[in-house]
Amino acid sequence: MPSSQTPSIAGTALDPTAVRPPIADAEILRVSPAELRDTLSRLRGEGCSMLLDIGGADYLARVPRFDVVYHLLALPQRVAGVDEVGTPRRVRVLVGVEADSARLPSVTDMWPNADWAEREVFDLFGIIFDGHPDLRRIQMPAEWEGHPLRKDYPLRGPAREATPRPAFALKGNVPAGTPPAGRVAAALQKHAAQQTEETK
Repeated sequence: MPSSQTPSIAGTALDPTAVRPPIADAEILRVSPAELRDTLSRLRGEGCSMLLDIGGADYLARVPRFDVVYHLLALPQRVAGVDEVGTPRRVRVLVGVEADSARLPSVTDMWPNADWAEREVFDLFGIIFDGHPDLRRIQMPAEWEGHPLRKDYPLRGPAREATPRPAFALKGNVPAGTPPAGRVAAALQKHAAQQTEETK
């Protein structure tokens, strides 16, 4: 259930756009998955011909859980002054995606550069883009388990999370300035002694 800080109406999430101040240089639109392609097609017809990026966000306790964000830019299609070129129309389209049906239509037919961006969102969040010509991982190895930018993803990864942690803290596990004590100090002293013997 969404919290009082993450309101929703008829399954459409209002945050984060409803809880932050307006962004002066961008229009922000929130649409449903069914409205996505029609909205993007309309904006493209209005001059937002450049798709800058597609990104994702995971709001674990919210319904819908994910946001996919499309960043569009409209450049002047005629001779324009410095002021107009320096302040192009920017539009951000947010679409909420349910966790149990994490699917959206691909826009690679409208913007070919959506190819790798959709693959990245698929790889890191597990959102499927129907109609994508080659939807496969782009950052993680093909055999990787899970989607690393999901908020419920194990910190050490699925494989390492199943293994026991080291018997003593490593440098990365100890806050700066914390003196070693007890078993940690003994283990570090033993390790240092072994290293000294090996270098002789």
